Amino acid sequence: MNLLRGTSTHDLPGPARSVLSAHMPTLAVGVLLLVTVTASAILQPGFFSPYGLSASFATFLPLATIAAAQTIIVLGGGIDLSIGTVVTLSSAVSVVLMQGDDARLPLALAAGLATGAACGLFNGLVVAVLRLQPIVATFATSSVFGGLALLVLPTPGGEVSPVLTGTYRMVLALYVPVPAVLLVVLFLGWRVLRGSRFGQHLYAVGGNADAAYTSAVPVSRVRVLSYTLGGMVASLAGVALLADAGAGDPTLGTELTLGSIAALVIGGTRLRGGSGGVGGALVGAVVLSLIQGLVFFAGVPTNAREFVYGCVIIAAIALAGLLTARDGSAAAAPGGQR
Repeated sequence: MNLLRGTSTHDLPGPARSVLSAHMPTLAVGVLLLVTVTASAILQPGFFSPYGLSASFATFLPLATIAAAQTIIVLGGGIDLSIGTVVTLSSAVSVVLMQGDDARLPLALAAGLATGAACGLFNGLVVAVLRLQPIVATFATSSVFGGLALLVLPTPGGEVSPVLTGTYRMVLALYVPVPAVLLVVLFLGWRVLRGSRFGQHLYAVGGNADAAYTSAVPVSRVRVLSYTLGGMVASLAGVALLADAGAGDPTLGTELTLGSIAALVIGGTRLRGGSGGVGGALVGAVVLSLIQGLVFFAGVPTNAREFVYGCVIIAAIALAGLLTARDGSAAAAPGGQR
């Protein structure tokens, strides 16, 4: 929109309109990030201290990771309501195998990743092969994975490897928290995936599955792989939660499912698939985490925090949607695929 003349993007010259439309989702989530960071710095005097940054990024990383996993699935035209219980089950498997022993850490991490990938593969087969609606199928499998997590780890407990917790809480170069480095690695991993053949197929299937099929794109295979990869990435959120908490919990990630969806929407990814990207979802997850902290540090009464937090999230999603919906081409433009 031309703020000086009060006209829409359609009144701008073609090239200018295309550039503005392509970058509108990025601008929207950038504004939200700037506002929440500024407010956090005002309400939390030690926000930019090494300890403050370390604590903040330790909170950001699990939600950011599961949001990245959900985005990969949504881009391919699916959705996963079981992704929180995938995190729970994979973390339960890891902590039971870990038993606080550093020597068992590689085995425990590998088993956790394999568990997440297996859960994702199961979801993918149910959705792509049996052709069940993703929202219904994954709602059902969330109960399956949650029940398995309770069988593996009936009560909170288990001891996390000291090396894992110690590394996770380290601050590099006196100022850079390890979770912040891992967040950057996660984004770089997405950029590699985005540029691969699978990444191109993912956007094609999510954008128009019929057209992708006629172009010889293996639609079912791409969808199964998107769920499998999403499950494996989600299991990394379980590792982050274990490293931060130092112990396991059979309900550890169940509350992250809706947060992952809200984060990707704030980040500019459309739930219909085919547009958006993990980069925006990562920033959206940071915004959500900051909002939760703001509600706490603003002194909102305990019994009203959930209500206020929900209202602020609705406002953030509405603002992001308003800004990104100014031009229908914003979602489909290459610049919007972050």
